[in-house]
Amino acid sequence: MNRKTSKIDVLIVGGGLAGLSNAIHLSKASLSVLVIEKNSYPKHKVCGEYISNEVLPYLKFLDIDVFKLGAKKIDKFQLSTTKSKLISSTLPIGGFGISRFCLDNALANKAMQVGAEILQDSVENIQFLNDKFSVKTKDKKRFEAKIVIGAYGKRSSLDIKLNRQFIKRKSPYLAVKTHVKGDFPDDVVALHNFEGGYCGVSKVENDSINLCYITNFDAFKTYKDIEEFQHKILYKNTFLKDIFNNTSLVFEEPLTISQISFDNKKPVENHIIMCGDTAALIHPLCGNGMSMAIRSAQIASLLIVKYFNSESSNREALEKQYLRDWNTAFKLRLKTGHLIADLFNQPKLSEVLMKGLKWFPGVLPYIIKRTHGKVMKVK
Repeated sequence: MNRKTSKIDVLIVGGGLAGLSNAIHLSKASLSVLVIEKNSYPKHKVCGEYISNEVLPYLKFLDIDVFKLGAKKIDKFQLSTTKSKLISSTLPIGGFGISRFCLDNALANKAMQVGAEILQDSVENIQFLNDKFSVKTKDKKRFEAKIVIGAYGKRSSLDIKLNRQFIKRKSPYLAVKTHVKGDFPDDVVALHNFEGGYCGVSKVENDSINLCYITNFDAFKTYKDIEEFQHKILYKNTFLKDIFNNTSLVFEEPLTISQISFDNKKPVENHIIMCGDTAALIHPLCGNGMSMAIRSAQIASLLIVKYFNSESSNREALEKQYLRDWNTAFKLRLKTGHLIADLFNQPKLSEVLMKGLKWFPGVLPYIIKRTHGKVMKVK
């Protein structure tokens, strides 16, 4: 693409799970696709790295076999409170553990294999005029596209330029992720609560254990560093203390990300189709953000293919149908996620709830179902 302004069918801003899944699907439908991603592959990202089995049929359609990549099959769930009270359950449809380092790289290679182009650059501006998009990058490249998909993650300077409402409000959350080696069951995903946050634990490929926790930044910054915070806060939960004390670090330094917002976002803004965390972020307490990202790509791609095949009458119809389908798939999950997070942010109440779950063990699988989708058939 050496011309001053290059024209393509679909331009995707962001090459994470949602962006790359879209790129593969749309390229397989013979559309010209460009992904603009600021990072190179492979790269670790702050992420829980557990994915619900609901997306396995779609990943198969994309020609991605996560188990050949080393993903761990997971069918059990553990939950503990800040006072180390534990409850266990089976996962209704199960899931798997795989790192973003591995999965994003596999998706990127597949996207290029089926004809998508991936450009390492940053998008600085997106304009919509006369039923088409004009996109400008940091390296001063310009592109025209019929459709633009926003899949650039939780937060970006683009959100400011697009005047998205959530970006105007500061968010108090910080997330920390590391990989360790040690003993932990392959088939379990655990969520251990601590004062002001919660930590997800699960195995990924190469027998690494992913530890990813989220906490309130104001509480975190009262400690001199991550290690002190973990010792004085996380270790109050005996399950977390045991994991951290009996494992060895894989990463030299943990990864962090701040200003994580759980505010409501619009799945379509300025005619841009938003996918993954760019459209909405479910509380990590529900452990299903990666599945939602992939599922949102499936929803968007199916409709975009119909649009280019003239099965969708116009852009307005495309946007309205995406919004309807997105709400059907995710609105209830997000509401449930907010409710669960609010409850577990109240330690005394969470202890009472845990006692109730022990008395009525069938309630926990029901709650899990409300934050996970069904195994979706690929149309």
